[in-house]
Amino acid sequence: MSSAHLIVLRHLWVLRHGRPWNLVVNGIFEPFLYLLSVGIGIGQLVDDGATGGDIGRYAAFVAPALLATSAMNSAVNETTYNVWWRVRFDKLYDAIVTTPMRMPDIAVGEIAASVLRSTLSSTCFFLVITALGMVHSWWALLAVPAAVLIAFAFSAAGLAAATYIRDQHHHQYLQLCMLPMFLFATTFYPLSVYPGAVQVVVAALPLYQSIELLRGLTTGELGFGMVGAVAYLVAMGVGGTWLANRRLSGMLLT
Repeated sequence: MSSAHLIVLRHLWVLRHGRPWNLVVNGIFEPFLYLLSVGIGIGQLVDDGATGGDIGRYAAFVAPALLATSAMNSAVNETTYNVWWRVRFDKLYDAIVTTPMRMPDIAVGEIAASVLRSTLSSTCFFLVITALGMVHSWWALLAVPAAVLIAFAFSAAGLAAATYIRDQHHHQYLQLCMLPMFLFATTFYPLSVYPGAVQVVVAALPLYQSIELLRGLTTGELGFGMVGAVAYLVAMGVGGTWLANRRLSGMLLT
């Protein structure tokens, strides 16, 4: 029987005795500022040919991308620095492996805890953009489950990445991956602005797939590509979980 839920309960206990409101504030504050400054502020400068003169339409275009970014950032942050600290300094897992818990329980538990936290912040941000009138389809009811899938994919990838980090400054390399994705994965403009060859590269980014999935749901512009996005994120999550489990096993059982 899996004991992964014990990892989740442990993190919930720590969160309860810390500052749980920080999770919500940190999860929605940064994307909300981007939404105000870019989606609404710069949206007023977008010409009529791009949005038909509808400022709200541009904000609705940007909002799901920021929701996907919020899910990505929260998930990666939870499963990189925190896990790295527990492995290198807290030695939490060294104690856990002396119990009947198995290595897959640790990997699955860490990913599940990260998904839970990321889902909380993503849900809060989704409620914000809904209240601001930036959601235009009943399909948006599936946006939160989609955010869960995004959180799973990036949590698993983040956990796998954490096993390769040796020094604290190596976390900057993750930002060198995440920041360009945020800027160029069609967060603020459509894929069509790129040349054909560049479109192929951008479309291969996990954040682009996440944005396309949420953008289709919140705007009601559904397409077959959304099925591909779901398959992409599932494969990313499963592959990341497998790699993280294998890497952690090698680190802790040798």
